Parts: sequence; C-alpha cells; structure tokens
Amino acid sequence: MGLQYKAGKREQLMKFYFAPMEGITGYVYRRAYHEFFPGVDKFFTPFLAPKQEKHMSSREKNDVLPEHNQGMYTVPQILCNRSEDFIRTAKELSSMGYEEINLNLGCPSATVVTKKKGAGLLGEPLLLEHFLDDIFSELSIKISIKTRLGMEDGEEFENLLKIYNRFPLHELIVHPRVREDYYKKPVRMEYFSMALEESRCPVCYNGDIATLTDLKNWEQKYPQEDRCMLGRGLLTTPGLIALYQNGQEMKKERLYAFHQALLSGYREVLSGERNVLFKMKELWFYMLPNFADAEKAAKRIRKAERISEYEAAVRMLFEEGEFIPSSCREKPYYLC
Repeated sequence: MGLQYKAGKREQLMKFYFAPMEGITGYVYRRAYHEFFPGVDKFFTPFLAPKQEKHMSSREKNDVLPEHNQGMYTVPQILCNRSEDFIRTAKELSSMGYEEINLNLGCPSATVVTKKKGAGLLGEPLLLEHFLDDIFSELSIKISIKTRLGMEDGEEFENLLKIYNRFPLHELIVHPRVREDYYKKPVRMEYFSMALEESRCPVCYNGDIATLTDLKNWEQKYPQEDRCMLGRGLLTTPGLIALYQNGQEMKKERLYAFHQALLSGYREVLSGERNVLFKMKELWFYMLPNFADAEKAAKRIRKAERISEYEAAVRMLFEEGEFIPSSCREKPYYLC
C-alpha cells in the first residue's frame, strides 16, 4: 500500500509496479525482492515470446508457474505480433489462474524491432489495430499495454492513442520515449500528459525514476496520478518504495541479506558456478551506487571466477565500503 495524502494533495493510494527487466527480474529475483522489500502492487514478468504453434519454453513456463509467484500479483508480459500466438499463450496463462496479461509494445532492441515486435509494432499502426481487434474479440482476460510513443517521432503517439482508445484496455503503461531514444534521451513528459488527458483507461507512468527526489518531483508534477512503474531505480535501491511511503531508510544489512537470498536462489536453479556468477555480477551494475568509491571492490567482484572468491569480495564491500543512505543518493551513473 502507498502513502495516503490529505485532501488538497494526493487523496488516492499510490500504486507501485515493478517493471520487467529481461534476464534480471525472473521469479528468483521477484520472490527474494518480495520477501525483503514489500510494497510492490504488481510485478511484471520479463516478456514471453511465443512462437508459431508452440507452447511456452521450459524457462518461460518456470517463470510463470503459480507456485513460483505465490503471494505476489504477477502480470505475465507477452511480446509478439501474431494475434494467434498471443491468444494461445493468454489462454494458457489464464488456465494457470492469471487475471491480467500485458502486451509489450516498448522493447527497443534491434533484433525485436526488425521483426515488427515490441516497439517495432508501433511503426505499423494498421497491423497493430488488426492485432488488437483480434485479441480483444477472442479474450475476456484483462489486457494491459506497455508502450512507447512511437518509432521515431513523439507525434506518432497521437494516432497510437486513438487506436488504444478503440479497445477496452485494462491499463496503459506509458514510457514516454520513442524507440530511437532507447533509454538515454530525455523522457518526453508532454506526451505522458497527453495520455493522462485523453486515454479512456487508467494510465501508469514509467521512466527514469531512480531516487526519492525523482519520485517526489514526479508526484508534484502529477498530483492526481496514482500509479507508477519503477524499473532500474528499484534494482539500485530496492528500498525506494519504503523510503517514499514512510521515510524508512534501506539498511546495509538488509541489502546484504537480500543479496544472499538471491545468491542462494540462483545456486538452487542454475547449473554451474559460471552461470550463477553471471547473474550476480549483472546485478552489481545497478547495486554499486549504494556505495561510495567502490570501484576497487567492483573490480574484485568482476574478476571473481569462483563463487567463494565472489562472496569474499562482496563481504569485504559490505564490511568496509561506505554505504550511502538512499535519501542522499544522486542520480545513478547509468542515467546520467
């Protein structure tokens, strides 16, 4: 649950969503995060990519198995451009008990876009409209969309929004960049404002909120908006939601316990130390800003070839490194 504000400011409860991050926020990460840092209202899975007349892969099925997502409101995300594939996968997910499916229209990866999937489908508005017509005609499950503004120009979003308004979307999650912006160019907030004014369904914001200051600035600009999707910001500061809700700082000991739970979880499901180390080292790209002057420790972590070496490097960082309070943190380097 979010913080409730007095009349004259925010009257509704803020809802927080955890954005899907391919290769990172799988069920092992989601379960550990939910255990140590409660407060997320919806978790979105990394996208499922159904293939023609084929069922989910074993990796995809593992990620959405109900027993791997207990106690969390989890929304499976699908990336495809064939309505038959979306419908088949959505029905399979519905049979597992899922109440909501999310369509990925935001992935900017070249390998995805060239196949007219993800953000690539935004460049084919007629194909997109036919796709949505098919799936909404066939399915009764709640369908939300995570979208960018278009392929090259923000002006594309006006027409896309008209298309979305034709259908009974459960929710529209807007990342206000075009595909060509990737994740580096500034977000185009004027188009998010357009979505708030003109969308016929609830709208959720996503993009570049990584610190408490970012979150407060955003809510000051949009005091009536009641939902926000966080991604990289939560990977860096898992305790950001609690900091916003009640001023509770993330403790170094809790972050370490979370790290240990992740390490244990990956060791249970992955074969070989190399695969486990790859997963854990990838997380340090995001977690390192929690420590000041941590480049030497980061180098030791990156060079570790055995889990024992990795654990020793991480333990040294937590014991000797200067931990930065989340409320004092500046914008992480990957957003600068």
